Amino acid sequence: MPFPDKTATNLNTINYKDMEHGNVVLRFDKVSFFYDHNKPILSEADFSVRENAKITIMGQNGAGKSTIFKLILGAVDAKEDVAKDMTLKPISGKVNVLNGASVGIGLQVMPKRFFEHTVLEYFKTAFQEVPRNIDKLIKDVLEVVQFEADLNKKIKDFSGGQLARLLLAYALIQEPDILLLDEPTNNLDTDGIDHLTGFLMGYQKTVIVISHDANFLNSFTDGVLNLDVYTKKVEQYVGDYFDVIEQIAGNLERERRKNAQLEKNIQDRKDKINFFAHKGGKMRKLASKLRDEAEEDEENMVEVRRDDKTIKNFIIPAQTWSEVISRISSVGIIVGHKRISKKVEMKLFSRSKLKITGPNGIGKSTLLKELAAGESKGTSITEGVKVGYYQQDFSGLDFNKTTYDSLLEMMEEPSIEKVYATGAHFLLTSELMKNKVGSLSEGQKGLLCYARFVLQEPGLLILDEPTNHINFRHLPVIAKAINDYKGAIILVSHMPEFVEQIEFNELLDLKELL
Repeated sequence: MPFPDKTATNLNTINYKDMEHGNVVLRFDKVSFFYDHNKPILSEADFSVRENAKITIMGQNGAGKSTIFKLILGAVDAKEDVAKDMTLKPISGKVNVLNGASVGIGLQVMPKRFFEHTVLEYFKTAFQEVPRNIDKLIKDVLEVVQFEADLNKKIKDFSGGQLARLLLAYALIQEPDILLLDEPTNNLDTDGIDHLTGFLMGYQKTVIVISHDANFLNSFTDGVLNLDVYTKKVEQYVGDYFDVIEQIAGNLERERRKNAQLEKNIQDRKDKINFFAHKGGKMRKLASKLRDEAEEDEENMVEVRRDDKTIKNFIIPAQTWSEVISRISSVGIIVGHKRISKKVEMKLFSRSKLKITGPNGIGKSTLLKELAAGESKGTSITEGVKVGYYQQDFSGLDFNKTTYDSLLEMMEEPSIEKVYATGAHFLLTSELMKNKVGSLSEGQKGLLCYARFVLQEPGLLILDEPTNHINFRHLPVIAKAINDYKGAIILVSHMPEFVEQIEFNELLDLKELL
């Protein structure tokens, strides 16, 4: 693909001769970072990434995965309107990027400042000097992500899946030496994920990915950076994703076995110390020796890392409703950049579970948005029905409210105790409850949505890509809660293994209406 050469002027740069093995493109040298000095995010992080490596960053929500990306961007002189609010500097230590290496990032959410841009205007912002053949470059890069777009169409008019492709294409058109991808499979259908996987496997430069899609990661990963949310350290592993998961589990089990043996030895010695200490003479000396050995064993105890927490099973209470909850009599389908109306006849009652399918860009998210907002003549929700709406970009959340207020507003009868208890169930600690919603990680925002549903007790759940941003460990628990929900459900999801866990009794395939 004939992209122009692009380089960035780095603020913290080193030459190949300074790198240990001659082909390291990125190094974190004892990097520490925090927003609040009482709550460190990274503590003396040490790792390096080689040229052409395919690296996954894994860790709990809030462990600092996105912070790593921002620190990398902060190490290069990124174009301000592209990297706005996306750069950080270490509190201590250095982030070193190979001299002359460029960095491009594929964001997980389209920044709102681009919504009024046309496609052409959007891609122009990727360049400090716009190339004369920009139209052709855009066409070429859109082919790479299997997408066609009218260059005069506004960004706000694309679906979530289409925006995901545009975000990826935006990063690729810069042909960066280090490609950062933040949840790149969000909103992509199976074909899109397969194509992206193949592209990344063949990409002859460094790729660093944050994702909760385990199967996607395992397809191309050759190394993992594991962020421990408790110790604030970064561990580096070699191998594919599933292999690394086994390595971490094996290390955890060895640490537990070692500690169990040491604890047994310590207790045995303490029992003997208590027995011999009162015997006098040589027995007292033996007790002193045993005490020293017990103290040595205590010093040798290792801090066993704690597994990523998984939310416990939960129930979404349903609003009692005996009549029709929602009607769908027609839907709009996008065909060749034009919207056409197709007649359907559907009624949803309590326990109705409707799955809506179709390729990216056909109009699934638009249908859900119009239904929730009451903006379509072809769809309706019966007055009085409470609606819980999971929007893939979390635009339904007020980012300026605290987490506590965001939960409290869902209750008809406010209860401070219930708000805090529900938040804790979804790993939203008392400290996070004080923070603004906008400061939460994307995964925490997703869990906040489910906590809100629990307090709201809706009659209808509208779920647009409800697995987006969610740690894969939580997904079986969420799928069970959705499957057990007694109200009506309308769901769009690109994740087959999640959808298979839900017993749908209604199907609307928009592709079949063409």
